[in-house]
Amino acid sequence: MMPKTRTTLTLALAALPLTAQATNGYFMHGSSVKAQGMAGVSFALAHDSVKAASNPASLIALGSQYDMGLTWFKPERDAAIGGNGFGLDGHYDGNAERDFWMPEAGFARMHNDRLAYGLAVYGNGGMNTSYKRTPFAAFGSSGRGGVDLSQVFLTGSLAYKLNERHSLGLGVTYVYQRFSAEGIQSFAGMSSQPDAVSNNGDDSSRGWGLKLGWQGRVTDSLSLGASWSSRIHTDEFDRYSGLFAEQGGFDVPESYGLGFAWKLDPRWTLAGDWERIEYSEVRSVGNPLSMAAPLGADQGAGFGWDDIDVYKLGVIFQVSPRLTLRAGVSHAEQPIPASQTFLNILAPGVIQDHASLGASWQFRPQQTLTVSYTRALEETRKGKNSIAAAFGGGETDLTMSQDIVGVAWQYRY
Repeated sequence: MMPKTRTTLTLALAALPLTAQATNGYFMHGSSVKAQGMAGVSFALAHDSVKAASNPASLIALGSQYDMGLTWFKPERDAAIGGNGFGLDGHYDGNAERDFWMPEAGFARMHNDRLAYGLAVYGNGGMNTSYKRTPFAAFGSSGRGGVDLSQVFLTGSLAYKLNERHSLGLGVTYVYQRFSAEGIQSFAGMSSQPDAVSNNGDDSSRGWGLKLGWQGRVTDSLSLGASWSSRIHTDEFDRYSGLFAEQGGFDVPESYGLGFAWKLDPRWTLAGDWERIEYSEVRSVGNPLSMAAPLGADQGAGFGWDDIDVYKLGVIFQVSPRLTLRAGVSHAEQPIPASQTFLNILAPGVIQDHASLGASWQFRPQQTLTVSYTRALEETRKGKNSIAAAFGGGETDLTMSQDIVGVAWQYRY
């Protein structure tokens, strides 16, 4: 396949609806297959042109290459309600849709010895729940219940080599979001726009943001990295302006982090990241569920999510010049307070721990195949004072686990 054809295919992927499942909140634990094999560790590494979007400074270390991949998700999400006075008690299986696919693509190119550029198309986050019967039927809702948030990110990046040890990167990100909700008609009575709460089909929004990155080799064996992604202000979801705060607002939160990569010997590398995700700054995500303001208002109810810190640790073992093995674990703080589990029946992003394995096989001089497997360990968030008396009281417990398998192909030239 000629370079022009590959680039066209990469751009075409931007039109695909990419649905992710909540991992670190609703952000992906790793946006490329190589990174997924290390539980997402990436800030001080140069995995591939897709993950370069998380730290554009890494483009300098990549050289020129094309990448394409596909990730399969199988999530298990469940909710249980007990002690409710309005008849909501029961176990609710949110897995009417079980299998999700996420493509990725990118390229990186050296313009000269000091300047590199690249483009990446990937999914960074999203959420899906699909209940065959809505958990809110006792309130007057009907049919299936759940939400579907799909996101695709397109990041164009530049990297500049300051000297033999340090590089800087700048990225511009375009995000396309698609959202739908069904089976929550009963919340219309709490809304400033009752007709824009549920069962309005798909709606979309768009926005732009910035990324900055640095990578530096501070000693012969130790490299460090830092990355910052701005909050992305997006258009409102007009069809759901009575559901989300700020008349349908759903911005992408700001995130930033630090990483290290320590080459223990020629074959072993130990690497780790710390990442901060500012969920609470987006009102539709961070505002708690309350009746102080109607749904859709500037201070309307949200999912009540907290900001989180994510800690990742991984290893790389170079078995031979052609075979590389990876493994990693990560731990995230819990974004959903125990008091906010009720509305999060729709968005049970309670996962905290991941364990990952990965491998890359260079089957031809210029081509490499990568595979990864991640287990998002089952997590249950038990509610505490989670259902207000106005909704009949009681508690909501949320449970989620995931299996994630990825495969990717890389061509270097």
